[in-house]
Order: sequence, then structure tokens, then C-alpha cells
Amino acid sequence: MNIKPLLLALTISCAPMTTYAKDWSQEPLAAVQQAAEQGDVDAQHNLGFMYAEGRGVARDDQQAVVWYRKAAEQGHVQAQIFLANMYVAGRGVAQDDKQAMFWIRKAADQGSAYAQFMTGMMYRLGRGVEQDDQQALAWFRKAAEQGDARAQHNLGVVYAEGLWWTEQDDKQAVAWYRKAAEQGNSAAQLHLASMYYEGRGVAQSNRQSYAWLLSAVAHGNTQAEHFRLLLLKELSPTDLVNAQQLAARYIQEYQPK
Repeated sequence: MNIKPLLLALTISCAPMTTYAKDWSQEPLAAVQQAAEQGDVDAQHNLGFMYAEGRGVARDDQQAVVWYRKAAEQGHVQAQIFLANMYVAGRGVAQDDKQAMFWIRKAADQGSAYAQFMTGMMYRLGRGVEQDDQQALAWFRKAAEQGDARAQHNLGVVYAEGLWWTEQDDKQAVAWYRKAAEQGNSAAQLHLASMYYEGRGVAQSNRQSYAWLLSAVAHGNTQAEHFRLLLLKELSPTDLVNAQQLAARYIQEYQPK
């Protein structure tokens, strides 16, 4: 099973939602607008989100940027991340990786695992900052240690391949792949399956490999389906039943987060 591990690409997505002093998401637009204009940072962030997504108001990316910026300047972590994403995508503002890096780094310095992962990707790709794999690795590690599944997967790749002046270590690769796999990360599940198949860093087990491949397939990984069909030919009827039972547990327990 020759699976070449790849680092996850930079993705533009919403940060995990955080609970703040007041939840403005269910309030009418007029109330949110009034509170935002009075300086309520959570209301400012929520108003930006409403404009960005067209929730209760016509979508307006420029207004979204205005309100995200007001909240971001007050230190609101999610607003800083969302504003960075607007700069990455060029939504409501000219595309600008340096500004994106400026705001994502502010959120990362406040301890956001999502922002730390994004900072690592910006360094990895040299977007808005000079390309630096050692900085990328440092930020991935920060995010991984806080539980970010994509960063955990990337650390698994680094150890599996011995990248970026890191000593190749299959056991460390398996440990990080497993952490991400148990959070429903399908890429990590695929690569963990490969480690089981090859007996790298773990006792060789076609049953475990097939179970993780099935879990990855269930979570939308099309590459895993190709390898599942290949491995299927090597399983005995008994091993297949056992692997399917194990996969059913993995699929139920390890949903994407």
C-alpha cells in the first residue's frame, strides 16, 4: 500500500466557535447593530458574521470586514481569524496575504489552536511571510498539542517522512496520526491504515488497516476507497468480518470534529 503522505493544504474556513459573554446569534439585527455601534465586541463580531454569510441581512463583504475589524482591534480572537480569512480570499477587501498573516498571528499569539495551525501553513507556503519550514513545524506543534487534528496529521507526516531536519520516527508518526484519526480526520485515518499495513511504528495488521480505511471512506476520503479495494483481496472471510466490526466502532466513535 504505497500512500505518499501529503501535508494538508491551506484551507479557508471558519474557526471553531467559542462561547463569549453574550450570544448575539439569535438576536434581531437591530439589537445586534445597536450593541455593535456601542462597542460590544461580541456584537461587532456577530454583525460581521451576519453580513459575511447573509444571515438576517443582505450579504455585504465590505460591511463584514468593517465589523470584523472593529472586533479584531479589540482583541476578539474569532474576529481576528475571520478577518484574516477575508484577506486570504479577497472578500470585501483587496487580497493581501501579509494582512492575513498579521491578523492570524494575533489570534495565534492569544492561544487559538486553529490560528496556530493557519500560521504554520502560512509559513509552510510562504504566504504573507518568508517561507520557513522550521517556523511551520513549531506552529504545527503548538496547534497539535492543543488538539488541532490537521496539525496533528501534519506532524505525523513530518515524522513519517523525516522532514524539516526532524529525525524520522515511525512511532511518533503513528502517535500523531492516531490522535488526528480519533478526531475523525480522514487523511490521518488513511495514513494510519498505511502504517498498519506496512508495520511501521506498530505491529502489522491488515485487519486494523482495513478498519481505518473503511472509517476514512465513511468520512469522504476517496483515495482510501481505492486502497480498501486492493486490501480487500488480501483478507480472509474471518478477518474481513472482524475488520468491518472494528470499523463500525471507529466510525461511530471517531466522528469529524
